[in-house]
Amino acid sequence: MARAAKTGIGSGKSAHSRATMKEVAQAAGVSLSTVSRALTGRGYVSADVRDRVKKAAAALEYVPDAMARNLRQQVSRVIGVIVSDLRDPFYVDLASGLSQQSRRRGYAMMLSDNGGVEKRELEAAETFVSSRVAGVILTPMSREVSEYLLGYGIPVVEVDRQFAEGLCDAVVVDNRGAAFKVTQTLTSLGHERIALIIDEITWTTGRDRLSGFKAAIAEAGLPPEAGIVVTSKLDVAQAQTAITKLLSRKDRPTAIFAANNVLAEATWRAAEQLGKTIPDQLSLACFDDVRWMTMVTPAITTVAQDAVAMGETAVDQLMERIRKPSRPACTIMMSATMEERGSTARLT
Repeated sequence: MARAAKTGIGSGKSAHSRATMKEVAQAAGVSLSTVSRALTGRGYVSADVRDRVKKAAAALEYVPDAMARNLRQQVSRVIGVIVSDLRDPFYVDLASGLSQQSRRRGYAMMLSDNGGVEKRELEAAETFVSSRVAGVILTPMSREVSEYLLGYGIPVVEVDRQFAEGLCDAVVVDNRGAAFKVTQTLTSLGHERIALIIDEITWTTGRDRLSGFKAAIAEAGLPPEAGIVVTSKLDVAQAQTAITKLLSRKDRPTAIFAANNVLAEATWRAAEQLGKTIPDQLSLACFDDVRWMTMVTPAITTVAQDAVAMGETAVDQLMERIRKPSRPACTIMMSATMEERGSTARLT
């Protein structure tokens, strides 16, 4: 007999639609990791929460994937990888390092590009669980996906930014130190009004770059208002509009520190649109050393992150986690190099 359409919690789903763990979590009002613990019996969950989760799962007719349920008994030679945006050269280089080192270590790589959408990140994680991957390396957008994977006993390494500190391994760059160095260089050149163009200040990357920027402004003896912070979406056109407005002000900055390569491109275009020459009328420094920065005149002063090396290190860290699953979570902080080029100059 065909299954009747569900009502209540499960209403609206087709007869052949399979409920996901995320839907169970939403129905029960708990996290994905709590659902995992409640249904697998691994880890503590209070009796009332366990009962609520099981009732939600029953109402949705949720059936755990048998392949994922037996994950710890499976032997896999595949690593799951989730990156934010393969249109960005940084993530292309990161994926290259991950792929090369995975191959050297005898593993294949299953790659997913979430396009900066959290829902796609979770969908990729669910696919990796079903595919019995040996571990997952990701540039996370939240703590949720790392917790979800860890709930299934899948080793996780967060790269570039960190949300689940203390729960899983990570490979990050010294963002604070690098941002401090860039800003300190600009203040040493006599700039007293410096703008930081940044896309986010809540993730570890943005938070630490903002912290380093402010610290360098303070160390130079400048008032806090000397450091102008402008936030923009990670989109060249939108950022260019915001930067054009900034550079059109009477109290415009004499130097800009762009927090990534996308915002650096937007700054370059805004300066060109307004006819402001770099570095005579505007000094420009940024994070991420991508190819176009040495193809323009003047070349761009930037912080170079070795994304390939970050990927290789993340794979090595995952292999160590697989070998020693009970060792404490470890965060590796890699250094970054400032490349001083022609886009920064002394204020005259």
